[in-house]
Amino acid sequence: MPKVVLVTGVSRYLGGRMARILTEDPSIDRVVGVDVVPPRMDIGGAEFVRADIRNPIIAKVINAAEVDTVVHMGVIATPVQAGGRMSMKEINVIGTMQLLAACQKSPSVSKLVVKSSTSIYGAGPKDPAMFTEEMEPKHTPGSGWAKDSVEVESYVRGFARRRPDVSVTTLRFANFLGPRVETPMSSYFELPVIPTLLGHDARLQFIHEDDGLEALRQATIDEHPGMFNVAGDGIILLTQAARRAGRPTISLPASSAGLVGAIIRRLGLADFSPEQVRFLTYGRGVDTTRMRTVFGFTPQHTTPETFDAFVKSRRLNRMLPPERVEAVEDQLVSLLTGRVS
Repeated sequence: MPKVVLVTGVSRYLGGRMARILTEDPSIDRVVGVDVVPPRMDIGGAEFVRADIRNPIIAKVINAAEVDTVVHMGVIATPVQAGGRMSMKEINVIGTMQLLAACQKSPSVSKLVVKSSTSIYGAGPKDPAMFTEEMEPKHTPGSGWAKDSVEVESYVRGFARRRPDVSVTTLRFANFLGPRVETPMSSYFELPVIPTLLGHDARLQFIHEDDGLEALRQATIDEHPGMFNVAGDGIILLTQAARRAGRPTISLPASSAGLVGAIIRRLGLADFSPEQVRFLTYGRGVDTTRMRTVFGFTPQHTTPETFDAFVKSRRLNRMLPPERVEAVEDQLVSLLTGRVS
């Protein structure tokens, strides 16, 4: 059982909730939360330490607290959260390198739990119906959070080889959705009009925020070494999701796929990378057999149930003013026409 747990990324919603959840476990003596800025939410009885994991000072934090378990949730999904793509990559990749270097030198660290993403599989027309953990991506991510996640996992595997005495668990999560978590996907489905790619209907999987945090909790307090896909049962198509959200769609030509994300960002409606646009073009499915049989975890919410809970909490399936819909449609068409011309 872990006694002293360090959680990275506690200034963001999921990291803060994870720290608070762990403080409620009586078997854990101490929870230390680190980030570059103080958390805005209640992190329970966790101790906050202002520290940048890109700086070697993180080793001093680990050694001073005699941390035995590290839960790495400090990988940022969007440039807006980090203050730009360059800063995002430094936090995600350089920060992970420094954190792992500190763990490698620490005699007290015996467990590492890493929050990763199914985005490492990429998205493309040659993808299998379901990715298992052993499969390599058919279309290796070339940008954004997905590319960072690939690099983060490579460093984690290297760490596991150098410290075979440390139990390492990597959880590859489908997109988080829920009543409170804010992600690029939640921003996308809150748009007044949802842009889609003509001739494509992406397959989507989600994990409810409560289920995702429970999987992380179980990985922290129990022994589950290995790599696991984590997603709710079932698949929902993009057009089905739009209908459930009560949102009209506007189909754009497939040749404009590279422009869609830029247009959405320019409108200030959501933060989208090229990899996220590819995901909304082709979708992705992951096999969760290992999650159930080896990890022993079963989410309480299916993918459709997760999406419906998100819709209900955000009150999305209600009538929008026609003028608002028309205004966004006009902006999308005019911007796209301007860029193409």
